[in-house]
Amino acid sequence: MLQDPRQVSALAHPVRARVLDALASPNTAAGLARELGRSRQNVGYHLKALERLGLVERTGERRKGNFVEQLYVSAARHFSVSPRFTADPAGLEALFRDQVSLARVADLGERLQRDATALIATASSQGEPVPSATVEAEVRFPDAEARAAFMAEYVETVSTLLAKHGATDGERFRIALAAYPEMETT
Repeated sequence: MLQDPRQVSALAHPVRARVLDALASPNTAAGLARELGRSRQNVGYHLKALERLGLVERTGERRKGNFVEQLYVSAARHFSVSPRFTADPAGLEALFRDQVSLARVADLGERLQRDATALIATASSQGEPVPSATVEAEVRFPDAEARAAFMAEYVETVSTLLAKHGATDGERFRIALAAYPEMETT
């Protein structure tokens, strides 16, 4: 999950985005240059920048004649931009320190984004359905007391359900439940 503006900028750069896409499997600067139809120097320049940003990694060497070429690979199969990217880091830290549940909602959102990206990649590469379920609802509360009563029952019901059906072995599934105010969209 990217938060560094320099990394996000690199993803938006057309040549660097193509380099990252091409590095799903290890390749050299020369190999990438041929694949992308660019000069080796140009690709090497962008590779070094991506390496400095932690978006590509060295993965070994390959000997070609009297030359030793460095192999590179993308640091991740997919990159996502964190919603925290546009926030003031100091202000966000103070906000999350005061509102722990809100911090957990933000963490959950990032986790869901990463997991959904990985599940989509798995489903598309394997051609098999991924077992999943989604429940989404909008609930209105007349006042804070009604909201607090709902939250208490919500936590109790989910805890009971998880205790009843959870096991110590078997296939692992992540259950994510969140409650937060609906934001008006314009």
